[in-house]
Amino acid sequence: MGTVLPLGRCVTQSELRRLSIEEEIRQLENKKKRLIQEQKEQERKDRTNRLCKRMGFIEKLLPDTIPLTEEQFKTFVEQTIATEHSRRILDGLTAQNAATAPAQGAETAGRDNTQPAAKTAHTAQEDGADGGAAQG
Repeated sequence: MGTVLPLGRCVTQSELRRLSIEEEIRQLENKKKRLIQEQKEQERKDRTNRLCKRMGFIEKLLPDTIPLTEEQFKTFVEQTIATEHSRRILDGLTAQNAATAPAQGAETAGRDNTQPAAKTAHTAQEDGADGGAAQG
């Protein structure tokens, strides 16, 4: 799919070199697109694997959660796991991870869906809502 030149036209060495470089750039851009797609696909696979493992662990520990509807399970999680006490434990664990592998902590913070909820809890604490302080 290179550039088509008019028939009978003389091509200089510098023009041939330029065309060659343009073709190489095009190939490298396509390679970059493929690599980005492969990376995104691997990230999706890793996320699916992580979700399956973690949910499997929850179902193993709490088999009574299996027959719950999505809404019931969401309520269960909100009232048991998404508490201030759980957030303090999670903060401690993530702080340990950040101390041992700062780059890894930064990568996972951008990908995980739990960050906004944790931020909300911290924001509420900073704004003077001390519901967790009364518990702890």
